[in-house]
Amino acid sequence: MAVLRTKDWIEEQVSTLPEWEQNAFLEFRNMIADAEHTYPCVPGRQGFLSNNLRFGFVQDPRSDEAIEQVAQLLKMYGPESRNTGKYASLVVFFQTSKELHAQYTVEDYERLFWSVLSRITEKDPKAWPEHISQDPQHHTWEFCFDGQPYFTFCSTPAHKIRKSRHFTHFLIAFQPRWVFENMNDSTPFGRNMKKLIRHKLHDYDGIPAHPSLNWYGQEDNYEWKQYFLRDDDSVPSKCPFTFMKNKFKALGIRFHK
Repeated sequence: MAVLRTKDWIEEQVSTLPEWEQNAFLEFRNMIADAEHTYPCVPGRQGFLSNNLRFGFVQDPRSDEAIEQVAQLLKMYGPESRNTGKYASLVVFFQTSKELHAQYTVEDYERLFWSVLSRITEKDPKAWPEHISQDPQHHTWEFCFDGQPYFTFCSTPAHKIRKSRHFTHFLIAFQPRWVFENMNDSTPFGRNMKKLIRHKLHDYDGIPAHPSLNWYGQEDNYEWKQYFLRDDDSVPSKCPFTFMKNKFKALGIRFHK
């Protein structure tokens, strides 16, 4: 049974958690709250410090149990996300085995990430929102679950160059689309925030921000390209979400529409 946790609850109860959960949370806290080597995602850092984030711990990302647990977390999180604060996000830590650490490359984790999203979609209880295209090659596409659109991103143990995408456990974060209502290219706040984050990313990673990073809704922007950033500037030639979805359909797994 998956459970949503707050930062404050985890910090009070951390010693009662399984060892891998303790390690995952404490490393995340040390990374995102570091005052000297400041994490570049300003909203994410502020969300952590102000207890706006919610956390979930799930099993090996290759397992059916993990997919069921993430689906449970998203069903619980969607209705309450607006009550958690303006810097809301759901951070999901996956139990990451020594085998994954030893054998998986960035590209392996990329395939795993899109497999997880596709398998979660199979458990989606609601139709895709009408205003969100189901075609990832359309600029309005965004990953959705239970009627809620999310900006989604991934960190992995294999990332070395883009330190902002490195974490010792496989990690997926789901940021509700409503968080960006006042943080976009049409507002001075949004434009200034983008410049600030780009600057911090360059300092943190030691390389320029990935060229795929852009604003949602712009006709030349495709959200799926931002979800999983490789260590270099390359991107898949086609959206892996569509590939995975079609692959599962061929196996007889049906998706909601």
